[in-house]
Amino acid sequence: METETHRERIPPDEAPAPVAVLFQALPAPVIDGVRKPTKPGGYADSGADIAYALREAGCPVVTPVANPDPRVQEDWVFGDDAAGIAAARAAGARMLWANTVLFTGHPLEAVLKDVWVVGQEPRTVETFDDKGVTNATLRRAGCPVAASVLVSACAAPGRLGVDRLAAADLEARGLRFPLMLKPLRGRGSQGVVRVRGLAELQEVARRLLAAREDGGPRFGDTLLLEQYLDGEELTVTVMPPGAFERDGVPDGGLSPWCLPPVRRFHHQDGVAPYCGEVAVLDNSEPLSPSARREPRVQALVAECVRAARVLDVAAPIRIDCRSDELGTFQLFDLNLKPNMNGPGRPGREREDSLVALSARAFGWSFTQLVVQLTRQAWRRR
Repeated sequence: METETHRERIPPDEAPAPVAVLFQALPAPVIDGVRKPTKPGGYADSGADIAYALREAGCPVVTPVANPDPRVQEDWVFGDDAAGIAAARAAGARMLWANTVLFTGHPLEAVLKDVWVVGQEPRTVETFDDKGVTNATLRRAGCPVAASVLVSACAAPGRLGVDRLAAADLEARGLRFPLMLKPLRGRGSQGVVRVRGLAELQEVARRLLAAREDGGPRFGDTLLLEQYLDGEELTVTVMPPGAFERDGVPDGGLSPWCLPPVRRFHHQDGVAPYCGEVAVLDNSEPLSPSARREPRVQALVAECVRAARVLDVAAPIRIDCRSDELGTFQLFDLNLKPNMNGPGRPGREREDSLVALSARAFGWSFTQLVVQLTRQAWRRR
């Protein structure tokens, strides 16, 4: 993983440079036998939201067509393949907003020393898109992470076998029903299931492991089995270190920091539904200022900052957390490429993402949020 010392931030007098927004035209590669599912449209919808908001703010935005239609998302974004990146640069872009799924070997890597980037390091995304790797890394760093174990059809090094799983195996690892089964590399809530007993766990695990898509395993040959936490759920957006403006005052902080946490509710069988199915505005709300001052919430925010520092994030991340039976929050899901849709384009008035909702509680409109993020662009030294 690259570190902050290998990146340089865009100088204030160069921000914002002419920017093009990328969407996912390339499917994610097969990693450890599984391909991360592609969102329909490849995030072109949120990419168009970002580009439209930046242009409305007066930023120089490069688009594939001369006069993009606010209602046509493809008018605002370039593909993230080599041809799309080349086209964006040929049209004058000196900054690329990577609103896409990155990975080692992604075409963006070829230009990381030549353009400014809003997004994560590709290798960081590939490494920590694996929930098992992320949990283990954060646990070693001392972060409070929900107890979990890897399971597969048959026992293997580091994995329990579903075929011979016993309650004692789970209890020895601090797990008790109900539990959550999750793909290691998933998107949204796809394949995430709450199980209440051993027989249900084995049946659901076999079904997920047998699922096929595009000729290969849909969810891979290994799943994450995680302790279900039935307390309050908060999601925390963590911003990277950088030259943000907070309360109207420039702040060149050297540490990650958090936007106000957002409370999730109206879960479906213990799982927060994907925002493409239920609008964020219908099941989420920022914590009140008084709730943010609660010691347990402040402790959670500090742990989220620690997690972001461990991963050396270069762009916003979102961490989902829930409280246990003692009321202590634990981290259970970390998203290095959170949804970034937001209102602005016609018909998108209710398209807030969790990040945009949190930013508004902080005092930033969606437009102000994306402008601030262009000022944190980086490139390889």
